Amino acid sequence: MLGLLCAPAHAEAREIGRDTLPAGDGWASYGAGTTGGAAADDAHVHTVTDRAGLVRALDSGSDTPKIIRIAGTVDANSDDDGDHLDCADYATGGYSLKKYLAAYDPRTWGSAKPSGPQEEARKASAARQAERVVLPVGSNTTIVGLRGAVLKGASLQVRNADNVIVRNLDLRDAYDCFPVWQPNTGGLGDWKTAYDNLWLTGATHVWIDHVTASDKGHPDEAEPTYFARNYLRHDGLLDITNGSDLVTVSWSRFTGHDKAILIGNGDTVAGDRGKLRVTLHHNAFDSIAQRAPRVRFGQVHLYNNRYEVTDGHRYSLGVSTESGIHAENNAFHTPGHVEAADLVKSWNGTALHQSGTLFNGYPVDLLAIHNAYNGGSERDLTADVGWTPTLHTKIDSAAVADREVAHGAGAGRIP
Repeated sequence: MLGLLCAPAHAEAREIGRDTLPAGDGWASYGAGTTGGAAADDAHVHTVTDRAGLVRALDSGSDTPKIIRIAGTVDANSDDDGDHLDCADYATGGYSLKKYLAAYDPRTWGSAKPSGPQEEARKASAARQAERVVLPVGSNTTIVGLRGAVLKGASLQVRNADNVIVRNLDLRDAYDCFPVWQPNTGGLGDWKTAYDNLWLTGATHVWIDHVTASDKGHPDEAEPTYFARNYLRHDGLLDITNGSDLVTVSWSRFTGHDKAILIGNGDTVAGDRGKLRVTLHHNAFDSIAQRAPRVRFGQVHLYNNRYEVTDGHRYSLGVSTESGIHAENNAFHTPGHVEAADLVKSWNGTALHQSGTLFNGYPVDLLAIHNAYNGGSERDLTADVGWTPTLHTKIDSAAVADREVAHGAGAGRIP
């Protein structure tokens, strides 16, 4: 009896791979709900410890019901023998960063899109890395981490798939060895990277739960500046785009990153209307500069989340074209130079519902503050987002959720 009472409660003490999304838990519970690989037979329950094993278990993104349990640290930047690959191992065609910078220096190259031998070599080198790190996830799949599981360097991609669960996994450092220079981006040009830690594109019925997503290992702030722009190596932590729909993101931790979550990838993607329905609840956003989330078109329910804002913050909630963010009972913690007016940013957005917001422990009305302090640079937002959430778990006060999320969000913390 004493041994039972003292035993640690690890997530793998029960078969979480068979768990399904509870009824009513956000948009992913709509209709048939989300069961992932819960129906998998024993032959399709895999425990993997390296990239090669993970690739075999994913089965090229097949629709066969499957449960994939990740144990230990799996490095996507590794060969079939498990040996680590670095950027030099992928480089081909005579590519080198030094030559690339010399070839496309705006002072000599100008504002044209890069072309020629070094750009072709960059593309070929990038393709070699993509063969290693892009991992397709098919329909009817559950991916779970066992205690302390880490998947690093990978870009998990749920592309045109349905009924997927990703839980209890530390996703880190989707590092792009070969960013491309885009001279005309943002007026001054910018570096564009290729990989999100997790990308949903055309995906439906997806549950992401108790995941930790970060750049841990290669933070972008440690990278140099080229052409007066930061040489970024990471794209998003989680992107939900291209008509993806019916997604629940719960009890996850997004940390140490610039652009965290993008919902809807373009202002003119008419096919996104009526889709991009996403619920984000009980998530922690720690040291996120922007996109927590940024939303286009989607009906997004954002409740009981916790924000720990640090230096470098640009905004938290991005209100973009035809978006309908219904935000309630979220808590924000900021340093003194970040005001409540800095938390909302609008690009062609028209509405934001918010209620129950805490800002450094005090109740605030983010909508009223945004409209009062946007300085005329953005249109005023209305409170009518055109819908009211009905699929959700118990909505606690922001103060209660703040405490619970601080201790309960992220990989390794499933009760």
